[in-house]
Amino acid sequence: MDTLAWVIFPYICLAVFVVGHYWRWTYDKFGWTTRSSQLYENRLLRWGSPLFHFGLLGVVGGHVVGLIVPKSWTEAVGVSEGVYHFLAVSLGGIAGVATIAGLAILVYRRRTVGPVFMATTRMDKLMYVFLAAVILLGMWNTVASSIFGDYDYRDGVSLWFRSIFTFQPRSELISSAPFGFQLHALVAFSLFALWPFTRLVHVFSAPVGYLTRPYIVYRSRDEASRGTRAPARGWER
Repeated sequence: MDTLAWVIFPYICLAVFVVGHYWRWTYDKFGWTTRSSQLYENRLLRWGSPLFHFGLLGVVGGHVVGLIVPKSWTEAVGVSEGVYHFLAVSLGGIAGVATIAGLAILVYRRRTVGPVFMATTRMDKLMYVFLAAVILLGMWNTVASSIFGDYDYRDGVSLWFRSIFTFQPRSELISSAPFGFQLHALVAFSLFALWPFTRLVHVFSAPVGYLTRPYIVYRSRDEASRGTRAPARGWER
C-alpha cells in the first residue's frame, strides 16, 4: 500500500502532468488561456486576483525552500532551525491567508456574478476545490508542526519529495509522517494530474514572442493622408 501511495501514484501524476501539457499544447493551443472574465466584472476581481496571485507566489516560494533546498544549505548560510521555522510560520502564514482570502473572493465572484458563473466549467469548480484543499492543508501542517508538535518535515517529507526526482523514492519517509502531511501530499499530486486540463496551464505562458515580433504599423484612415496611390481593393484596404 505504501508503494502504491508514495511511489506509483506520484509518478503517475507527474507523467500525466508532463504528457497532459504536451497534449494540450499540441492539440488545444487556442484553449491554452486563462479564459479571462474581466469584461464581466472588475470590482471583485481587482481585489481577489492580486491577493490570490501574490499570495500564491509566497506559498510557492516557501515550498521551494522547504522541499527542494536541503536543510544543510540554509544552515550553511546562517539560517538556524529556529529562525527558519519562525519565518515559515510568519511569512508563510501571511502568504497563505492572502491566498485563501483571494481565492474566497474569486469563488464568491464566480458564484454570484451571473455571466462569470455561466462561463465557469466543471473543471474550474474541481480546480478550486483542490486548490483550496492543498492550501488549507499546507497552512494547517505548518502551524500544527510548529506549535502542537515536534515533527520536522524537512527531515522527512522533503527528503521523500526529492527522492522521487532522483528516481530513488524513499516511501518510508512519508509513510511515517503525520496524517496531515500525507493528505497534503496526496491532494497536491492529484492537483498536478488535474493541472493540464484546467486554466492553470497559463502559469507556463509568457509573452516571449513580444520581444522579437515585428512592429505593428498603424495607418490613418483619413482620405487626405493616403497619398497619391490609388485606393487598394478588398482586404488590402
